[in-house]
Amino acid sequence: MQTPRFLDRTTPPHIVTLVLIAGLSALNMNIFLPALPAMARGFDTSYATIQLTLSGYLTGTAILQLLLGPLSDRFGRRPVLIASLAIFLVATVVCILAPSIQLFLAGRFVQTTLIAGLVLSRAIVRDMVPMEEAASMIGYVTMGMTIVPMVGPVLGGLLVDVFPWQSTFVLVFAFGLAVLAVVWLDLKETNRNRPESFAAQFHAYPALLGSGRFWAYTLTTTFASGVFFSFLGGAPFVGTVLLDMTPTALGLWFFPIAFGYMVGNYVSGRHARHLGIGTMMLSGGLIALAGTLIAAAFFLSGHASPLTFFGPMVLIGVGNGVALPSANAGIVSVRPELAGSASGLGGALTIGGGAALSALSGAVLSVETGIYPLLAIMAASSLLGILACLFVLSPGGRGAARQ
Repeated sequence: MQTPRFLDRTTPPHIVTLVLIAGLSALNMNIFLPALPAMARGFDTSYATIQLTLSGYLTGTAILQLLLGPLSDRFGRRPVLIASLAIFLVATVVCILAPSIQLFLAGRFVQTTLIAGLVLSRAIVRDMVPMEEAASMIGYVTMGMTIVPMVGPVLGGLLVDVFPWQSTFVLVFAFGLAVLAVVWLDLKETNRNRPESFAAQFHAYPALLGSGRFWAYTLTTTFASGVFFSFLGGAPFVGTVLLDMTPTALGLWFFPIAFGYMVGNYVSGRHARHLGIGTMMLSGGLIALAGTLIAAAFFLSGHASPLTFFGPMVLIGVGNGVALPSANAGIVSVRPELAGSASGLGGALTIGGGAALSALSGAVLSVETGIYPLLAIMAASSLLGILACLFVLSPGGRGAARQ
C-alpha cells in the first residue's frame, strides 16, 4: 500500500482522516446530553419527548446504515461520504434555528446521515488492507475515536453552563465543516470494485444473511456491544437507586470504562495482525465476561459499593476494545467487494440488538431484584458473543479468519 500523506488526495486516506470522520459521529451522539433539560424547557416539552433526540437518532442510524453501505459500494466511498456530511450540516442548521420541537426532531433525524462516517471508515480500511491488517487499523481508528465520548459530554456541559443549548450544535456544525474540508482534501476513492447496478447491492443482502461467517462476526459484535449497552441501560438505576450516588459521581465513573475501551483498542491495534481476529474476538469476550463475574462475586459476598460495581466494568471496556475491531474487520471481509453493504447491514443489526438489550436491562431492574438481573443479562450476552466467535476458530471458520 502506498504510504498515506495527510491532505494529499493522490495517496490513500490518512488514519487521522478516518479518526475524524468516525469521531464526529460519536461527538454528535453525546455532546448535547447535558443540554437535554435546557432543551426541554426551551421547547416547553416533556423530558420524555426531548429524549427522542437520542432514541430516535439511534433508530435512524440503524435504518440508514442499510442504505449507506450499498450506496458506497455502487458509487464510491468519497461521494457518499461528502454528500452525507453536506446533508448533516444542513440538518444541523435546522436544529440550531428550529422554532418548534417537531422541526427540531426532524432536523435531528436527518442528522443521522453522519453515521456514514462510522460505516464507511470501516469499509475504507478494508478497501486499503487485508483483513488481519484491517483489524489492527480499525483498532487504532477506534482508539482515537474513543476520546470523543470521554470529553463530549464534559464539553457540552461547559457550553451549556455559559451559553444557550444551541451552542452544542453550533460547535458540532463547526467541527463538521472542518471534517468536510479534510475529507475533500484527503480522501482518495478506495472502492475500485463497484457493481454495475445499485439494485445488485441489495441482492447481496440475502447472500450475506445466508453466510454463517457473516452471522458469526455480526453476532459477536452484537453481543459484545450488548454487554456495554446492557450496562448503559442499567447503570443509572444501579448507581442512583441501589448505590445512592449523585449524578456527578455517576458520570465520573464512566471515564475509567471509556479509558478501558481505549486500552483494548490499543491492544487490538498492536496484536490483531499476528494473533488473528478469531483469537482477539475470543480474548475480548472472555475479558468482558470476567468483569461481569468479578462484580457479581463482590455483590454476592456483601461488598456492594461504586468501586466494586464500576471497577470491574473497566474490563468490559477493555474486552470490547479487544474484540470489536476484529469482529468488524471480519464483517467487511466476508465479501470484500461488498464491504460497504456488509458494514451497513452488520452495523444495523448490532445497534438494533444492543438497543434491545439496553431496554431489557432497564426494564428488569428494581429495588427488590437488586443488581443481579443486570449482571445476568451482561453475563449471558458475553457468553453468546463467545459462542459466536468460536465459530471463527472452528475448522469451518478458520479459513474465514485468515482471508
